[in-house]
Amino acid sequence: MNAYTFSIHVTYNDYLNYYSGAASTVLVVTDNGLKLQLPASRLRPYLTQLGIKGRFRLTVNADNKFQQLEKLA
Repeated sequence: MNAYTFSIHVTYNDYLNYYSGAASTVLVVTDNGLKLQLPASRLRPYLTQLGIKGRFRLTVNADNKFQQLEKLA
């Protein structure tokens, strides 16, 4: 398994584009500079009135399939 950490800040209004289906993925840059494309739906549990903001760790299996997304701070 591999784990990637990244920071994200998406305003509530910007996330509405994903929530409404206008966009289905979010592109993030990890702390190591790697670009990852995530389904926007994976971030939905972390949506607040302010949007999505914080540090996250994405864990994937050996086939780079999603395993877990957790908020660090």
